[in-house]
Amino acid sequence: MYPKLSLALMLLWTILLPQTGFSDDWPQWGGPQHDLVWREKGIVKELPTKGLLPRVWSTPIGEGYSGPAVAEVDSRWCVFVTDRIYKQRVGFERVLCLDAVTGKLLWGYEYPAEYTVSYPAGPRSTPVINDGRVYTLGAQGHFFCFDAKTGKVLWSKNFVADYGTKLPNWGMVASPLVDGDQLITLVGGQQNALVVSFDKKTGKELWRSLNDPAVGYAPPVIFEFGGERELIVWHPTAVSALEPETGKVIWQVPYGVKYGLTIATPRKVGNRLFVASFYNGPRMIEVSDDGSSAKIVWAGKSDSEINTDGLHPIMMTPVFDGKNIYGVGSYGELRGLDASNGQRLWETLAATGKGRWWNAFIIPHEDRYFLHNEQGDLIIANLSPKGYEELSRAKLIEPTRRVQRRMTIWSHPAFALKSVFARNDKEIIRVDLSAPSAGN
Repeated sequence: MYPKLSLALMLLWTILLPQTGFSDDWPQWGGPQHDLVWREKGIVKELPTKGLLPRVWSTPIGEGYSGPAVAEVDSRWCVFVTDRIYKQRVGFERVLCLDAVTGKLLWGYEYPAEYTVSYPAGPRSTPVINDGRVYTLGAQGHFFCFDAKTGKVLWSKNFVADYGTKLPNWGMVASPLVDGDQLITLVGGQQNALVVSFDKKTGKELWRSLNDPAVGYAPPVIFEFGGERELIVWHPTAVSALEPETGKVIWQVPYGVKYGLTIATPRKVGNRLFVASFYNGPRMIEVSDDGSSAKIVWAGKSDSEINTDGLHPIMMTPVFDGKNIYGVGSYGELRGLDASNGQRLWETLAATGKGRWWNAFIIPHEDRYFLHNEQGDLIIANLSPKGYEELSRAKLIEPTRRVQRRMTIWSHPAFALKSVFARNDKEIIRVDLSAPSAGN
């Protein structure tokens, strides 16, 4: 039973409930359909200010790169996020569950995690919420399954200790994928354990697949080709398609990626699959009509981060709509490409800034796009073959991490409950983006 609500709190709930009723969640990396598209209706066409956007709430947290996840748990909307704090010079990773309406902490779990990876500023992987459970992956390979309501640990793995995982330079990143009763994740372990499937309820290993001397960072995804579901894993030596139920290899396309920087989520339209990396640039892969084989139909010609001919993103996932590709290149250039051949249509620095690893996330919504750049700006814009058209811009959250003599945010926001949930190294916030009701 919940405690009796005061009149003021009941009024607050009355105001907020229209924003949560019939709303979408963002329960994992990429949102409800794992494709980084925001589909809620009734969202503002223009941001209400050019200054700092007003918050529904703000809650202090520690440092981290991981984005938040938002879902309904036992009739209560919750936000899950991970961070890192220090106690007597010892680093701890934490998993936090917050009330999505108030920002109040509902539960937290912490464990010691001494970092050996580069950029040791907290966890990277977005939590996954499914069937009353939340799954989290720490930078050092600590994996947990929690009861989402109570925070009780249901099962856990230590990838380094259990599988002999050799941690990649920048730590474990790829968010796991729930598929039916299994949980599929990059483990990077020995003995054919680059990808491992676990029973999502018990943690029992179901199958393992692929060897690769490096783990990579891109999350596994499932697409349909030739009428069959295929698990796509982009790892540092190839793009591989596996049977989701068994891990059996269906096809592989070699693609050696420098420093293992496979980061962006593969994008699919029709029988084509698009991937792009920071150094080695883009590849457009075409899968056969029956889904049994694949080939590269065009590729970028540059392996340079500076002299780039296509799109060389560092950590953002480009948009691929079938005809065009939009993304941010290695030094902050927002670019449009012709998806049929990879030719560049235009580029601009208007939405971003110029500098190595400069980043912005792009989220399609209806007939426009929301962009969250690393300076903490939220932008509404049109992207088309003709170029970039900025419609509205405001400050969402302050950048807090110094990189290349500038302050940055490298955490992807979540879009749910007609709001945006964003974090830096000091706070996590909720900003209401619902359109004003008629007559207001």
